[in-house]
Amino acid sequence: MTAAMKIRNLHGWNVTYEEAGKIQEDLREKLVLHDEGVPGDIRLVAGADISYAKGEDLFYAAVVLLKFPELEIVEQSSLSERVTFPYIPGLLSFREGPVLLKAFEKLKMVPDVAIFDGQGIAHPRGFGLASHMGLFLAIPTIGCAKTRLAGAPRNEAGNRPGDYAHLILNDDVVGAVVRTKKNVKPVFVSQGHKIGLERSIEIILASCRGYRLPEPTRKAHLAVNRIREASDG
Repeated sequence: MTAAMKIRNLHGWNVTYEEAGKIQEDLREKLVLHDEGVPGDIRLVAGADISYAKGEDLFYAAVVLLKFPELEIVEQSSLSERVTFPYIPGLLSFREGPVLLKAFEKLKMVPDVAIFDGQGIAHPRGFGLASHMGLFLAIPTIGCAKTRLAGAPRNEAGNRPGDYAHLILNDDVVGAVVRTKKNVKPVFVSQGHKIGLERSIEIILASCRGYRLPEPTRKAHLAVNRIREASDG
């Protein structure tokens, strides 16, 4: 069966660090940062994650597709590939993007929204992994990161699940510090592409089931680690 997920070809990946930065700046202008593509009735949410052993260049990617709001896995794809682009803060998508896109390309169903373990526009150039992948996938994408890369919270987020504080960079709101579980560190949510911040926060909170991380990326993380460990074994 031909995969239903189509990937746009925006640029090549064999680029220098300077070229990578320029690509980010150019593509940043193409982002849609409001709810343009999000259906009112979301049925399928994807989560994506990468796993690799420290110091190794063999990357494993997994994408899980979950029914929403039930959050039951209905499809999963995975891929492993050698990566040559080094780890450089702010250029993560050039390291992880190619293998993630190939995993998405194997999906037979198209998600309404995809969540990434990384940044959207809460990024020094306003163009993190979720934004970059959103343009390639042409679907709404959300960044839900475990750590902050850019910006500062306007105030401290409350301690109740659902509490959040806006993340500010150069006087602009670029994301939110979101509490998903009481007495647990918050996550950093920012829109990637074709979605606004408030809807991004709503989807992340609706995707949580008692853990710090939303189920799509949490289950993708578990899946990709199982695949890597099985391969290592």
